[in-house]
Amino acid sequence: MSPKQSDDPAAVPQRLRAQALTCTAQDIGVAPSDAGPRIFGILMETAYPEAVATLVVFTDGTTSMYFSTGGGVIGAGAHDSVRETHARLFAQAEALIDEFAPARDTPLPGPGRVRFYLRTFQGTLSAEAAEDDLGYGRHALSELFYAGHAVITAVREASEEGPTAGTGGED
Repeated sequence: MSPKQSDDPAAVPQRLRAQALTCTAQDIGVAPSDAGPRIFGILMETAYPEAVATLVVFTDGTTSMYFSTGGGVIGAGAHDSVRETHARLFAQAEALIDEFAPARDTPLPGPGRVRFYLRTFQGTLSAEAAEDDLGYGRHALSELFYAGHAVITAVREASEEGPTAGTGGED
C-alpha cells in the first residue's frame, strides 16, 4: 500500500465497494437456490450531504456497512441477529426485480437519493429513488428500503455489542 493510500480514509471503503460490485457468485462460492434463484448480493446506498452510506449483503452471509468518507462495519454477518434479517431483504429484492434495469455504470447516488444494486447471476441491476419517497412508502421499492433498514439496525445493534467469537475476514 502506498503512503498516499494509507493516508486516505476513503480508500478502503472505495475498494470494498468496488469488490462488492464486481465479484461474481463463483468468487464467493454461491449458487442459485430456491430462496435466492436470481440474486446473490444487494447494495443499498444512501446519500447524505456529507457522505454515502453503503450497505452490502450477500447470500453467503457477508454483511458490511461503510461510508464514502471512511470507516464502517465489516464482518457484521458473523452475528446471528444480522443474518436473520437477510431473508426478508432478499425476498423483497426477488419480488421487486422487475423494477430494476441493467446497470451500465455504478455511480454513487446524489444527496437525498437511494440507489440499489442487485448482483444477479446474470449481471448487475440498478434502481434509484428519493429517500423521502422510499421512507414514506410512496415508491415501489419502499418495502426493499425498509428491509434494508432492518439489516442496518441489526448491524448497528450488533456492533454496539462488540465482536463475536470467530469474527474475522470480510463477512
